[in-house]
Amino acid sequence: MKLLEGKTAIITGASRGIGKGIAQVFAAQGANVAFTYSSSSEAALALEKELIDLGVKAKAYQSNAANFEDAQTLVKEVLETFGSIDILINNAGITKDNLLMRMKEADFDQVIEVNLKSVFNMVKAVQKTMLKQRKGSIINMSSVVGVKGNAGQTNYAASKAGIIGFSKSVALELGSRNIRSNVVAPGFIETEMTAKLDEKVVEGWRAGIPLKRGGTPEDIANTCVFLASDLSAYITGQVINVDGGMLT
Repeated sequence: MKLLEGKTAIITGASRGIGKGIAQVFAAQGANVAFTYSSSSEAALALEKELIDLGVKAKAYQSNAANFEDAQTLVKEVLETFGSIDILINNAGITKDNLLMRMKEADFDQVIEVNLKSVFNMVKAVQKTMLKQRKGSIINMSSVVGVKGNAGQTNYAASKAGIIGFSKSVALELGSRNIRSNVVAPGFIETEMTAKLDEKVVEGWRAGIPLKRGGTPEDIANTCVFLASDLSAYITGQVINVDGGMLT
C-alpha cells in the first residue's frame, strides 16, 4: 500500500534540488503531483515525464508563488486538472547572502517576498478548497537557519523564521477543520547547488554534523511523506529539524 495513494499534492519550486526530490518520492508513494518552476522549463518537463512514467498524474506549471495572482491562478488550474488538493508543500526559495552592513534593501525585500510572502499566497489560495474538503496537510519548508540564525543571512533567516510563526498560526486557525500545518527545517542538504562548493569546505561542514554526512533531498522528502500521509494525522503546528543532529 502506497502512503499517498490517490492524494494530490502541489509542490512549489520543484524542478531541482529538494523540491525535485520531494516530487519523485511523492509520485513513488502514489501521489498525483502538480509542481511549479520559475525558469528551467527543460528540467521541469523532464521531471513531469518522469513522474507520469511512475503511473501518477503530474503536471509542471510555470508560476511565481511570490505573486498573489499567480498563486490564485495556479490553484484554480490545478483544481480543474486534478479535482482536489490534499497536500501543499511550500518549497520555493532563494538566497541573497551578505553581511547586514553590505546588504542592499532590494536583497532583503526579494528574499522575504520569494520565501515568506509566497507561503502566505499559496496557503491563502488553497485554504478554501481544503476547508470545503475538511482535510488537508500543509508543509512549509523552513531551515535550521530559521531556527538558530546565521551570520551573513539576516534576510534568509528572517524569512525562514517567519515561516515558522506563520505555520503555527495556521495550525491554530485551521485545526478544527482537520487541516494540518507543519514545518520541515532542513540542515545541510547536498544538492546540485552544494556540489559547486569547495570540497574542503563541504568536508568541514560534514565533520560538524553528528551523523557525519550531509542530508539528501530524499531525507527531506521522506519526512514530507510522513507529514502528508495519514500516519501523522495527530501532528500539527510542529517544526521537524531534519539536520543530522546539527541543532542537538
